[in-house]
Amino acid sequence: MSTDTAPVTIDTSRPGVPLGRLVKVELRKMFNTRSGFWLMMSIAIVALLATIGCILFVPDDQLEYSVFAGAIGFPMALLLPVIAILSVTGEWSQRTGLITFTLVPHRGSVIAAKAIAAVIVGVVGMSVALLIGVVGNLAAAAINGIDVVWNFGASDVIGLLVANVLGLLVGFMLGVLIRNTPGAIVGYVVYSFLLPVIFQLLASLQEWFDDLRPWVDFNFSQAPLLDGNGPSGEEWAQLGTSGLIWLIIPMSVGVWAVLRSEVK
Repeated sequence: MSTDTAPVTIDTSRPGVPLGRLVKVELRKMFNTRSGFWLMMSIAIVALLATIGCILFVPDDQLEYSVFAGAIGFPMALLLPVIAILSVTGEWSQRTGLITFTLVPHRGSVIAAKAIAAVIVGVVGMSVALLIGVVGNLAAAAINGIDVVWNFGASDVIGLLVANVLGLLVGFMLGVLIRNTPGAIVGYVVYSFLLPVIFQLLASLQEWFDDLRPWVDFNFSQAPLLDGNGPSGEEWAQLGTSGLIWLIIPMSVGVWAVLRSEVK
């Protein structure tokens, strides 16, 4: 019996999968399961519930668009990071990572596509939620027979969108860094609720930390985004420095670990 085998030729000239196609795939993966679909729908549902709550319980003299935007923005700050976390950790918790990284060996492109898809969902979701707030403000004025108050300008909308995208990216960073859904969600809760309390306590007890806090507390340095006037030059520098500490460096470590870790 002859043992000769034909040589195997590998075509290395074919281009890789385009990033745009990977982004489309990641967007489909966010919606094509029942749980994923309802998680995306929860953005509109939560915004609708917040809007109805404002119409029912806010006094007539306080019914203005900033109230609706604030009521919508708070649950979005919790929901959008969870969506970003699940977009990453699903590959490990659902054991699909081996398939994904076999079909597309360039892991960096996959992670970039996941980040872009999460940001797209976040921006579109916040836009839809704010539009629901617009309808709610108009409905509240019509129901109560009062004038419509639009005290939430373009700079406020942009600041709210930027703040929520930054929160989403922090959730994405924790997903890449921890690669475990419960652990990443707990990490985000600690980051969002426990660390600000600790930093506030330190700032009240130590004057030197009160001056340092805007440079090291990423949550605190985002406050000027929501005050309507926008950050000053120094506040942008504080936001960039604290973002480097709490977002860029951990994200880099997480991506490095994903690129080098064994997928099982």
